[in-house]
Amino acid sequence: MRKVAVKARHCDGLGLVEMLVALVLGMLVTLASAAMLASANGDFLVHGASARLNDGGRYALALIGQALRQAGYVDPAMGSLPEDGAAIVGLDARAVTRTGPGVAATLPAIANGSDVLAVRFGGAGTGGGDGSVTDCAGFAVGAAQQGWSIFYVAAGEDGVAELRCKYRSDSGGWSADAVVRGIDSFQVLYGLDTDTPGDGLANRFLNATGIAALDVALVPSGATAAERELDRRRRSHWHRVVAVRVALLLHGEAGMRDGERALQYELFGAAYPAAGDPGSRVDEAALAAPLRSRPRRLFETAVVVRNRAGP
Repeated sequence: MRKVAVKARHCDGLGLVEMLVALVLGMLVTLASAAMLASANGDFLVHGASARLNDGGRYALALIGQALRQAGYVDPAMGSLPEDGAAIVGLDARAVTRTGPGVAATLPAIANGSDVLAVRFGGAGTGGGDGSVTDCAGFAVGAAQQGWSIFYVAAGEDGVAELRCKYRSDSGGWSADAVVRGIDSFQVLYGLDTDTPGDGLANRFLNATGIAALDVALVPSGATAAERELDRRRRSHWHRVVAVRVALLLHGEAGMRDGERALQYELFGAAYPAAGDPGSRVDEAALAAPLRSRPRRLFETAVVVRNRAGP
C-alpha cells in the first residue's frame, strides 16, 4: 500500500498591519460612541435645566398672582381689615429685612434694582383660620387676623439672588422663605384707576416711586398733624390700584451659552421708559462674567385686583 504524505499546515496569526487596522477601527467606534454619549448627556442637562427654569418662573408667578387676588379681602363678618392702610403697597429698587415688621425696615436693592411687592388681606374662619385664605407660605389666616404676603429679592447663603416670600405668623413674628433662585430682576408696575368715581379700570401704570410722588402732591386736610396724616393715608393713591403687572427675569444654574453675544432684556417692553426705573432693562454685558453665559427667561403676568384696595 502506498503511503500519502500529509504536509502540516501552521497558522501564524495576524500580522502587524492587520492588528493596527483593527485597533484604529475600534478606537474610531469608541470615540464615536463617546461623542454620542456626551451629546446625549449634554442635551439631557440642557433640557433638565430649562425645565427647572420654566417651573420656577411659573411657580413664582402663580404664587404672586394668588396673593394679589386676595388683596383687600375682608370676611363679611368683620366689615373691614383689622388695620388701616392700603391692600397693596410697593417699593422700588429696595429689599426688606427678614424679621422686621412689614416693609418698614428696608435694605439696599439686590439683583439689578429689584422691587418689593406687599399684599395685605383679611382671613377667614375662626381662630387660626379654616384654610380657605392663606399667605404666600401656605399658612391659614383667620378672620380676626391680618395676613401679609411680601415678595422681595435677597441673597441666599451662597450669594445667589432669590425671590423670597415674607409672612407674619400667628404669634405676630415675621419670617421669609425662598420661592425661586437665580433672580436677575424682579419688577412691578401698578395700574391706577384715576377716574372719579372709579370704574375699576386702570388708566395708567406707574412704579412705586411714581405713586409715592402723587401722594406727596396731595394736600391733606385736618386741624392737627395726626389728622392730616390720617387724611393723607385715606386718600393715598395706593387705594386706587386695580391691577398689577409683574416681570421676573431668571437665569439658569450653569453656563450653557458662549456668552460672546450679550443680550438685552426689556422687562416691560421697549416702549417703557426704563431710564427712570432701575432694573426694568437688563443688559448682559453689564453683568458679572460668570453670569453672562447663563440661559435666561423672562416671565410676565398682569393681575386684576378682585377686591377694593381701600376707600
